[in-house]
Amino acid sequence: MSKAPFLKNPKRVGKFGSDRVTLDLMQKRGRPAYPDLLTPAEWRVVEGVRHGMSNREIALRQEVSIDAVKYHVANALQKLGFVSRVQLRQWNGVRRDSVLYQMETSMQDPTPLGPVGQIARSVKNIEAARRWYGESLGLKHLYSFGNLAFFDCDGLRLFLSEGDGAVAESILYFRVLDIRASHAKLLARGVLFTHAPHMIHRHDDGSEEWMAFFQDNEGRPLAIMSQVAANP
Repeated sequence: MSKAPFLKNPKRVGKFGSDRVTLDLMQKRGRPAYPDLLTPAEWRVVEGVRHGMSNREIALRQEVSIDAVKYHVANALQKLGFVSRVQLRQWNGVRRDSVLYQMETSMQDPTPLGPVGQIARSVKNIEAARRWYGESLGLKHLYSFGNLAFFDCDGLRLFLSEGDGAVAESILYFRVLDIRASHAKLLARGVLFTHAPHMIHRHDDGSEEWMAFFQDNEGRPLAIMSQVAANP
């Protein structure tokens, strides 16, 4: 099994791997230099791709046109020297304006996985499910985003998402302290990652939620997740 792909030019790889690259390409395109490899709009779309979302799903979630999503995906692929979304999903770049980027990666913790922090379940109707889990079961509603809802189960987070009605396997999300270090350790053990670490949400207080997806020995999905506190 090969590890997640990096940029083709090793001389451009820096402190956090493939996310530090010169901005020559952006300057050659006639745009003002931006202090990161990708623009904010490109990063938002790339994070959606790394979360396994289609162009249509990203467009709906971010309230932009599908053409805009395709444009940003094409730009990101060109800047990274990639030719497919598969490479983009496995790319481990970290955006410079994130809290995670400012943290030093620690390889001291010998245990790459912590306790299960979240379980995902697909539902047919998110409004009906939100009422049932909240009112009938009495679970504490944490927050909702569109067709997504989150509940607290005594410290374990239940993640509900509206699907097409087909039965989907539940996904276990393991908490980790340092998602980059855990990702690297699991890769070294031969674990197959389908989606590299990526930021899925930034809360109002500046804290960030990061995830990465991998497969078990039978090809079923699992994930690691990390909550990164905002700088004081």
